Amino acid sequence: MSYRIEHDSMGEIKVPEDSLWGAQTQRSKQNFKIGTEKMPIGVIHGLALLKKSAAVVSHSLGNLSEAKKDAIAEAADEILAGKLDAHFPLVVWQTGSGTQSNMNVNEVIAYRGNQLLEEKGSEERLHPNDDVNKSQSSNDTFPTALHIAGVLAIENQLLPAIDVLKGTLGKKSEQFMDIIKIGRTHLQDATPLSVGQEFSGWHRMLEKSAKMITQSVEDMKELAIGGTAVGTGLNAPKGFGDQVAAEISKALGIEFTSAKNKFHSLTSYDDVVYVHGAVKALAADLMKIANDVRLLASGPRSGIGEISIPENEPGSSIMPGKVNPTQSEAMTMVVAQVMGNDTTISFAASQGNYQLNVFKPVIIYNFLQSVGLLSDAILSFNNNCAVGIEPNLDTIKHHVNNSLMLVTALNPYIGYENAAKIAKHAHKNGTTLKEAAIELELLTADKFDEIVRPENMI
Repeated sequence: MSYRIEHDSMGEIKVPEDSLWGAQTQRSKQNFKIGTEKMPIGVIHGLALLKKSAAVVSHSLGNLSEAKKDAIAEAADEILAGKLDAHFPLVVWQTGSGTQSNMNVNEVIAYRGNQLLEEKGSEERLHPNDDVNKSQSSNDTFPTALHIAGVLAIENQLLPAIDVLKGTLGKKSEQFMDIIKIGRTHLQDATPLSVGQEFSGWHRMLEKSAKMITQSVEDMKELAIGGTAVGTGLNAPKGFGDQVAAEISKALGIEFTSAKNKFHSLTSYDDVVYVHGAVKALAADLMKIANDVRLLASGPRSGIGEISIPENEPGSSIMPGKVNPTQSEAMTMVVAQVMGNDTTISFAASQGNYQLNVFKPVIIYNFLQSVGLLSDAILSFNNNCAVGIEPNLDTIKHHVNNSLMLVTALNPYIGYENAAKIAKHAHKNGTTLKEAAIELELLTADKFDEIVRPENMI
């Protein structure tokens, strides 16, 4: 491999000839050989958009030439288009402020921008700190990019995915509303409900989760930019943060604002904890839905078997014909990961010291992983399971007719204790409720049929 020599404030260092990064990126690459988890590309794109917006504002304030502004913007656009993804090699496990990833972006934009300037015959040259990072600090740029990446992931990935599954469950709820089944509480038989009513509960879970996530993410639309190193805004023009936030808003069509208190926005991640808490609430609901589906589909002959789910792949390497509820299993594993991520995010957010939190990379890595995994799992569960769920009518009818809890309908007529006698007698002797009621001389056959009508119990 051929190399070129780059330098920074610490001196010279060899950098691969074909790479666009510079000295600080190379030092980080060599000093943090930890794990395989790379800085999420969403953060890189957030930083690129920020650099472009900051350059536009700096130019408008007379602090950056038009040629430099255009070069920064063009290089940033190439990053945003995914053309330069290979030039962001740094791992999550680096400096806790994200300084090295901020400099990675600064260096790539500067190097690529200088290539563009040279191609245009300009004698001007970009410096990664003086120009690309003008009026900024890693301490306000990284949390700004963190918020941008988080908001975009929520609004462009997770909420649309929720809508897809919610729509499927809503249609199933309407379709199955008149199919009466036995309810279950404490894993034991309970009074009847309809299959559609059961699905409506799942539908409402997603409806509420989407509402809570939508409400909570508004707080992440406050950006730290303009705070620079410790929140005072040193070396940034007055109003710089407001103007950059306006540029970002214009570019994305989402209203971002400059944080009211930069001392808060540089050191506190309560807003990220809050949003991920709503994401965790969604995960909890998805765990319940996935578990309900696989239990209701259990069998096919020795389980509950009230619904059928799509048979997507063989379920066993030894048992021929076995098919498993794999989409539910995948979903519940994703939920387990999200629960763990929430613990990591919560702990990391509690570790702000003085004017800075130095757990930023792990916070956003886990946040984006949760949102990405849930978005994918929801769509996979919808497309490969939920849309194909069908009720097994004979099994459902058998369970309803065989249930002892239909006896609850008798309470107003013969009292709780007499109704309990009927249920216990039927269970002990293996008879129906009707037969037990007649044997105990508590009801006539006609009166029992008049009262115990499952369709009137839902």
